[in-house]
Amino acid sequence: MSKHRKQVHLAAHFPGVNNTTVWTDPAAGSQIEFDSFVHLARTAERGLFDFFFLAEGLRLREHRGRIYDLDVVGRPDTFTVLAALAGVTERIGLTGTINTTFNEPFEVARQFASLDHLSDGRAGWNIVTSSDAFTGANFRRGGFLDHADRYRRAEEFLTVARAFWDSWAADALVADGAAGTYVDPARIRIVEHRGRQFDVRGLATLPAGPQGHPVLLQAGDSDEGRSFGARHADALFTLHGSLEDGQRYYADVKGRAAAQGRNPDQLKVFPAATFVLGDTAAEAAEKARHIRYQQVSGATAIAMLEQVWGRDLSGYDPDGPLPDIDPTGDTSITQGRVRHGDPLAVARSYRERAAAENLSIRELVIAVTSRQQFVGTAAHIAAEIDRYVQADACDGFILVPHLTPHGLDDFVDQVVPLLQDRGVYRTEYTGHTLREHLGLAG
Repeated sequence: MSKHRKQVHLAAHFPGVNNTTVWTDPAAGSQIEFDSFVHLARTAERGLFDFFFLAEGLRLREHRGRIYDLDVVGRPDTFTVLAALAGVTERIGLTGTINTTFNEPFEVARQFASLDHLSDGRAGWNIVTSSDAFTGANFRRGGFLDHADRYRRAEEFLTVARAFWDSWAADALVADGAAGTYVDPARIRIVEHRGRQFDVRGLATLPAGPQGHPVLLQAGDSDEGRSFGARHADALFTLHGSLEDGQRYYADVKGRAAAQGRNPDQLKVFPAATFVLGDTAAEAAEKARHIRYQQVSGATAIAMLEQVWGRDLSGYDPDGPLPDIDPTGDTSITQGRVRHGDPLAVARSYRERAAAENLSIRELVIAVTSRQQFVGTAAHIAAEIDRYVQADACDGFILVPHLTPHGLDDFVDQVVPLLQDRGVYRTEYTGHTLREHLGLAG
């Protein structure tokens, strides 16, 4: 293969509380026991992945006043899990989602600096925002943040966090042959910030980690989110999965980065993707169909449709047609879930698709909730992943297995060697930090 071919980057998403995880499969394991986290992280490291990715939820979602069944397994604390994984892995990056709305810059800066030190430079932060008063009710200032202020707070939050990371001079730790290593307080700068969201005057309690700053990921497909990511992120986590949508998104955010005076190559794009492997295309297709029906039961399909319609649809047959009534516009039926678009417009698009493809409620929900999915033999999936990267639809993928914790095993055993054969994937780690894995400047 030509040496000019782009290298594929891969990351592993721990399959926890989401509609891609299958709980009913006999092979499904625990989503909170540490052994599950260890197995997936070590499997990804064996596959030479760039990083392990851990999502976070700060409140269990509710639907029609009851805890939503996909949330009942619980969500362990992100920093606790990643710090523990630092002790049982050696090279793979450790990335976690931490919210800028319900945390404080000093605390998060210290936690990520600690993780970066504990892992020898493998920490990554997926920056997310929230204006959700339902989630905020778990916090002292619940519901205090207007939607328009989400990214204003995130911008200021990151400014203050960076000030703490940068406040220790590189030579603040002094090595003395007689006295050992000590801290020179004259080489530590006081952090002072007066802003709309934060009023801070203090000192970082430790130097920045080996990477200086953790690698910054950002999940946000809105115009505002893209602009924020183009200014600040090292990598973007996106739901734009098809080749054409991916190419449009890729060109857009790379162009925004260039407009900010950045090298576009220093902003990586990672869509989320699922995969289903089979010995033949037909076998893989049948497995994929079975998995999607495990993920979306009839009751789940109705619940997901109720989120759009804003009303009780329990009297409808999930294997029948869509309701002939319109959404109410009531968004309170589901709490703690991100909403996309105007309910009437969404319902109209659902009806159009259902009519065009002759889909039942359940079939439609399966279709509209599916992520980018690679289905086929190992050779086909390797070729497709390579095609997307070479076509500038992305720089790689965050893979979301459907089973915990063994869902990544077959991919590492079967697909990774084929990517290596194509000359587009590393055969060993050549760096030690996450920043080095991603080819990012220090």
